[in-house]
Amino acid sequence: MDSLVSRGIDIVMGIPFLVGAIVILNGFRDEDGFRSGGIWGVLTALTLLGWMSMARIMRSTVIQTKQADYVVAARSLGASTTRMMFRHILPNALTPLIVLATISLGVIISVEATLSFLGVGIQEPTISWGVMINQSLPRIREALHPLLFPAAFVSVTVLAFIMLGDAVRDALDPKLR
Repeated sequence: MDSLVSRGIDIVMGIPFLVGAIVILNGFRDEDGFRSGGIWGVLTALTLLGWMSMARIMRSTVIQTKQADYVVAARSLGASTTRMMFRHILPNALTPLIVLATISLGVIISVEATLSFLGVGIQEPTISWGVMINQSLPRIREALHPLLFPAAFVSVTVLAFIMLGDAVRDALDPKLR
């Protein structure tokens, strides 16, 4: 089962994230060629393409934690597999996943803004920083601030999530204490 899941992850990771999202979002069209996915289409595309790194981190952390001394000691004392999983392995394997998920939120925000800017993601009546940047491009010679403010907010938000992920790693990593 492990090799089957690993090969499936490798296959899906071979698809470039942005190109794969564009292909998936182009599948959300009605008969007239208009996009019908909206925010749910973007969420579906980002979910289908974004789970692999978390699965790889979780797999490697579980394999590493499974061989730790306290898990071997619990197994030798007769602990059940369920008890070892929920009491010893899972709490210690979730820390890297929480850190990666926090950092990935910034990546998801930037990819959504990129898709919306390109016109494949969220469309105009819905508010998105990518839509705002796209709308400001024709008037860039008249006023620069409609372009700079959404771009700055995207950048600051992504940076904030990266810094939050780093702070969570510092708080949860026992090796740094």
